[in-house]
Amino acid sequence: MRMTCLNMVYELARNDSRILFIGSDLGSGTLQQFKEEMPDRFFMEGICEANIVGMAAGMAMEGKIPYVNTIATFLTRRCFDQIVIDLCLHNVNVRLIGNGGGLVYAPLGPTHEATEDIAIMRSIPNMTIVAPADAEEMKRFMPLSVDHPGPIYIRLAKGFDPIVTKEGVPFEIGKGIVMQAGNDALIITTGITLRLALVAAEALSKSGVRATILHMPTIKPLDCEAVLDLAAPVRAIVTVEEHTILGGLGSAVAEVLAEANFHKPKRFKRLGLPDVFPDEYGSQDTLMARFGLTSDNITATVKELMRE
Repeated sequence: MRMTCLNMVYELARNDSRILFIGSDLGSGTLQQFKEEMPDRFFMEGICEANIVGMAAGMAMEGKIPYVNTIATFLTRRCFDQIVIDLCLHNVNVRLIGNGGGLVYAPLGPTHEATEDIAIMRSIPNMTIVAPADAEEMKRFMPLSVDHPGPIYIRLAKGFDPIVTKEGVPFEIGKGIVMQAGNDALIITTGITLRLALVAAEALSKSGVRATILHMPTIKPLDCEAVLDLAAPVRAIVTVEEHTILGGLGSAVAEVLAEANFHKPKRFKRLGLPDVFPDEYGSQDTLMARFGLTSDNITATVKELMRE
């Protein structure tokens, strides 16, 4: 997914002179072709992320469209003030590409694991947040990022994730995508957790539970209408995200449900990381399993809610 995203920046820049790339301490070969063909629009800076965000804001105010790329934790935690004041307050067209959303950098520990990046960005007015499920969905999204008004945070997964989205379904910023329909339960996902939900839904169907899967590649603005329409007929609702349950997708959905005032109460559960720093090192998969981000746990959670 990462290489697809960056290659798309290059392809878009070839056809649009407004687009430029700013990397922060990335590998020397990153976007080498971009650097060679468009050196006046390629910048590789050192470890000074906050300054880079300010620089990108200034360029955007002059009509450019900067795509800024570095590790997600550095881009969100370190640059919060600059993102708020320089980007979002002025609503400028800067695209922030965060490598390693979620537990991707599990071998490096909590300093590098972006488990609260969505919550950080979601709290800021004018910020759009996008988390595609796979490389093909990224391809469909990237052309839309060029002229979208205001700043965008693009959350990247590990890369080489299985393709689970449907080619014929267009990407629309701010709209959820129904991957399959059912009348018993609703599973809402974002990013790579879509794959887990699809496996879980197949297992649920074998036990007679028909689940709708609503994929949210855009977390902000949230497709509230889709959430409410699909939540109305079901008994159980589960959100799944590779992120803390505080302030992310689950919180956004909970806010919508809390104000819906359904005539019949809904059973609801957020699956994600609890309010902790991940305390183990390992692989992305092992840490996801540690925190219950598995298809088996999604299946078990839906069944439990259906029994209550």
